[in-house]
Amino acid sequence: MSEVKLATEVRSEFGKGAARRIRRENKVPGVVYGHGGDPIHVTLPGHELLLALRTPNVLLALELNGTKQLAIPKAVQRDPLKGFLEHVDLLLVKLGEKVTVDLPIVVEGELAAGANLLEHVMNTLSVETEATHIPESVTVSVAGLDSGDAVYAKDITLPSGTTLAVDGDAVVLQVLSAQAEEPSAEAEGDAAAEA
Repeated sequence: MSEVKLATEVRSEFGKGAARRIRRENKVPGVVYGHGGDPIHVTLPGHELLLALRTPNVLLALELNGTKQLAIPKAVQRDPLKGFLEHVDLLLVKLGEKVTVDLPIVVEGELAAGANLLEHVMNTLSVETEATHIPESVTVSVAGLDSGDAVYAKDITLPSGTTLAVDGDAVVLQVLSAQAEEPSAEAEGDAAAEA
């Protein structure tokens, strides 16, 4: 996992007006918290933060009060129409510290022959891992699965140093049989009339 350095400014202005001024300067207001300390209100560079957040569970290196701090994004608020960043909450982490994160699930392989549907019960898997070695995703093979089969959280092979943060019996993926609708009596009558 790569570390992204961001220039961080501690801010003393709060409220809606201050946040709007910050966004007009192409910056993003945010809060950094963790390790039992008081929350620190910061301003982050908008474009660099947007690029960094394209990587799930990215590790951010922040310069706070003259010291380098590591943080991961915990909550990101975006404008619902335009998609630009409005606010970000960052959680401070240390080397060797365990954190709980949601990893995207990547599916590979082909289902067994036949008309089957793959239902994603979960799109992400909650795991506990070291903050500086967060995997980008988990891969699940569905090769050969047939109707009625399911993949449980405990069946997924996790990277070393990573453990499940959800119940092992939770269904992640399941295979359903595709069922064609039975024609109604009217449709059967219309088909007979056309013949």
